[in-house]
Amino acid sequence: MTDRNVLGGNLEPCGTDPLTGFYRDGCCNTGPDDLGNHTVCAVVSAEFLAHQKATGNDLVTPRPEYGFRGLTPGDRWCVCAARWLESYHEGHAPPVVLASTHERAIEVIPLDALQEHAVDVPADPSGLL
Repeated sequence: MTDRNVLGGNLEPCGTDPLTGFYRDGCCNTGPDDLGNHTVCAVVSAEFLAHQKATGNDLVTPRPEYGFRGLTPGDRWCVCAARWLESYHEGHAPPVVLASTHERAIEVIPLDALQEHAVDVPADPSGLL
């Protein structure tokens, strides 16, 4: 069965440089082992990265022992839905690629909040409903 995105279509890849996803397959796939719900495909910003580091989620520092080079602004990364929502409420939410955001993200985040930060919204967003 194909994973679905928040728009109801097939889940598209999020990023391969760096290789993202809970399963490090480039997609924001999720499953029973993904307790953090890494389902939001975010285009990380400096503001988001600084906010996450300040809250104890350091996504900047390289961790070579885990094959993690650290993120830089502009990287596409599958972030935890709860972390994205926390940043949203505090005014630091990064842009989101809706076609690459897993449908399970809306179990935590209202779809309209994701759409508000979408970078892949078509010219006529009424088609997203």
